Amino acid sequence: MSRALVAGGAGFVGGSLARRLLADGIETVVVDNLSSPSPVALPEGVHFVEGNVIEPPPIPGRFDFVFHLASPASPPRYLQDPIGTLRTGAEGTRQMLDRAARDNAVFLYASTSEIYGDPLVHPQREDYVGNVDITSPRACYDEAKRYGESLTHAYRRSGKVPEIRVARIFNTYGPGMAPDDGRIVTNFLTQAMANEPLTVFGDGSQTRSFCYVDDLIDGLVLLADSSVTEPVNLGNPTEITVNDFADVVAGLVGDTGRVYRDLPHGDPARRRPDITRARQRLGWEPKTHLRDGLRATIDYLAALDG
Repeated sequence: MSRALVAGGAGFVGGSLARRLLADGIETVVVDNLSSPSPVALPEGVHFVEGNVIEPPPIPGRFDFVFHLASPASPPRYLQDPIGTLRTGAEGTRQMLDRAARDNAVFLYASTSEIYGDPLVHPQREDYVGNVDITSPRACYDEAKRYGESLTHAYRRSGKVPEIRVARIFNTYGPGMAPDDGRIVTNFLTQAMANEPLTVFGDGSQTRSFCYVDDLIDGLVLLADSSVTEPVNLGNPTEITVNDFADVVAGLVGDTGRVYRDLPHGDPARRRPDITRARQRLGWEPKTHLRDGLRATIDYLAALDG
């Protein structure tokens, strides 16, 4: 039986991945410091080890896969501890790469669309080097992930970890998110469900592309099982403005009005992945329609309240 270590596996995406690996018959161990856990508990059969990837606890045995997803992903979470976020991207990534090197494991690094910053190229292809303002408060996350990618490729070039995989994850949503996650999907849904006006930052003309979590997990599993060592965008290429997204939420939950606030510094104006590489090299593309994914997320959030 294959064994997988999932760093950050108690979080939203990490927990979803751990459940999928277990269902696929892979012995799964999660290490997480529980700084941003999902409300959904890990299933019986997943081995949990509490600890920080910066100074990881001893975990016995050998792993065939090391999935490094440890890091807060929403701006409110990573801005609470910018230094810790940077250390996780640097020291934490090195620790997980050293573990993969020791075990001769496939190493999958969960990078992010944030490495493109406020992009000047649209849609974003993997060969675009990005436009990140390193003086921005958001840069603690962007630069941590960029460094982690560079370190991952350095380990491959040095021969220490020949089998690397790099997933650049775009906005992901779905059951398992914390209601106070702080990103637009949970913000809008929880506000609408509480009969509160939706908080729109900026004028609402900025765009996002939302990928349902089950689709993303399919992509991560396909990438891990592939031989693709180049970065791969994983996200939904259907682009929607924030105002139009608010309209979708209003249609599903009810129109509770809107309030407009200043756009946070460094917030990207447009975000849309070019997934040509994922389609051609992995045979992957998202399947879940936005409204269907939002309905499942609404049901999940309602059950938490109930």
